[in-house]
Amino acid sequence: MVPEKTPLEAWIARKVTGSSSEMLTTKKLRDYQLNKLGETIDYVRAKSSFYQRHLPRHGAKADCSLVQLEDIGALPFTTAADLRRFGQEMICVKGSDIHRIVTLQTSGTTGLPKRVFFTEEDQELTLDFFHQGMLTMVKPGDRVLILLPGKVPGSVGELLQRGLARAGAEGLVHGPVVTPQAALEQMNRDKVNVLVGIPTQVLTLARVQKKAQVTLPPLHSVLLTTDHVPRSIVRELVKVWGCQVFNHYGMTEMGLGGGVDCRGLSGYHLREADLYFEIIDPLTGRPVQAGEFGEIVFTTLTRTGMPLIRYRTGDYSRFIVDACPCGTVLRNLERVGSRDCLNLGAGKLLSMADLDEVIFPWEGVLDFSARMAEEYGKMVLTLEILMDGPNRERVEQTIRQEVETHPALRNLMEEGQLQVNLNFNADTAAYRGGNGTGKRMICDQRG
Repeated sequence: MVPEKTPLEAWIARKVTGSSSEMLTTKKLRDYQLNKLGETIDYVRAKSSFYQRHLPRHGAKADCSLVQLEDIGALPFTTAADLRRFGQEMICVKGSDIHRIVTLQTSGTTGLPKRVFFTEEDQELTLDFFHQGMLTMVKPGDRVLILLPGKVPGSVGELLQRGLARAGAEGLVHGPVVTPQAALEQMNRDKVNVLVGIPTQVLTLARVQKKAQVTLPPLHSVLLTTDHVPRSIVRELVKVWGCQVFNHYGMTEMGLGGGVDCRGLSGYHLREADLYFEIIDPLTGRPVQAGEFGEIVFTTLTRTGMPLIRYRTGDYSRFIVDACPCGTVLRNLERVGSRDCLNLGAGKLLSMADLDEVIFPWEGVLDFSARMAEEYGKMVLTLEILMDGPNRERVEQTIRQEVETHPALRNLMEEGQLQVNLNFNADTAAYRGGNGTGKRMICDQRG
């Protein structure tokens, strides 16, 4: 059966053509993006002291006018370091026009935080995207439990709640999962049939419910967001709940929303009327060939508070060359993987995503954390694994074997360069929602 076309196409068509009846074509979208890119560049050069200094003024690259979309490659990137150091200088409006400020702390203790500024109009763009994007997985009358922060006006959960209301669904803000039993009780009490949450926290709910044999109303959709989504978690949710599992890609710098699955579940369709995306070689900065992997870079097209030009996300993916099964003309971005990657030497790399696929498939695993240290010249990887399931000894033995035979780790262990410690904890009272709403990463304590 051919999946229903993503509702984002009709939404973007209205933005691009100004008509609810005119069809979207690739050419119309590219012409619109080219025009908006030109407007945005002119805007930041007039309003932002950072971009007045950052964008070229002399030589062949000084003319920021774009003849074709690819000409944007002549402009410099904006980085997370720029955002930390010069964020205030990127603002293009009066202070009184700023409606929401989001502060993102760095992983270190002394690094400057990133602060992202939004006007009320900027937040309306996100609200509009949440409304349209959720139409893929909700229908009028659905009751959606939002397992994300939502107490503060303008926060992701509050915006999602308002977007769902526009779609005729009721959003119930629970917040991040701290006590699985409390979230399960609300799902039952409020007859929830759609969940939105963080992958590992939603997995915990499924496994706690399965073990306790708690009866819940049937779920028909789950949306996973804020972090890398392990395939093993998707498989488990489908197995336990028999639901469709969708994935959202976004980051605060994008305005929270970037792209979302259609019912074809083959990749993200993007907010292409609000954001222009590129895939670049992270080493050379040049665009990659169609279908090749690289770093995701985006430029805002409609933001007024703090526009960003060629912002490097640190995320890696590729545009899928084949057409999406849903038949949209929108591009399709492959699922974004874990952005952290530890260099183990000898060409060996290890990411949280690698560990996810080794540990999460096994029954009873609720969560885990990982840290890498160095002791007496040897790397020491410590995994703290929270378990709550049957056959613990067998599962622990299997996980230990899987970790110790992982291609990135096995040779280093045999050569005495790496020691792996696995600590299993069955005290479910120790569960505190993992790392809150932050992205899960291997804590690198070396050096």
